[in-house]
Amino acid sequence: MDLIIRSAAPKDLPSLLEIINHAILNTTAIYDYEPRTLEQQKAWLEQMFIDGMPVIVAESDGEVIGYGSYNIFRPKIGYKFSVEHSIYLDEKSRGMGVGGKLLGSLIQRAKESGLHTMIAGIDAANRGSIEFHKKYGFVEKGYLKEVGFKFDQWLDLVFMQLQLEDDD
Repeated sequence: MDLIIRSAAPKDLPSLLEIINHAILNTTAIYDYEPRTLEQQKAWLEQMFIDGMPVIVAESDGEVIGYGSYNIFRPKIGYKFSVEHSIYLDEKSRGMGVGGKLLGSLIQRAKESGLHTMIAGIDAANRGSIEFHKKYGFVEKGYLKEVGFKFDQWLDLVFMQLQLEDDD
């Protein structure tokens, strides 16, 4: 598979919307209930651009098959060097290394931006995502019991963290 990782563009919005809405409607990877509209996704992308936060896509054969982004962990100035990231893949692209390419690119961008730490908030039942993050150096730092509710069940949240030391 020829895979290109690049910055997202407005032309990618329909693909981003399809990928996130599938996750919203079918998984606990995101604790939203209602699918997003194209207008909501467009506003999100525009705000990410305004804030200088990366949104990257994985493209194969001209088709967007996944995307990733990060944003400031919490909206207080003291958190400006800590970001929380998200990666979403279309169903047929899982297990093919696409997520790793996206995460690697996000980590590199975070380092180049002078950030100090990356955080992942992961549904505790998603062992695959937890193990995936461990491969990239993330360490489990917190476990919050029953903080989410979706699909008529309480959900636990795991926080994982990667310190972005300079490799030089």
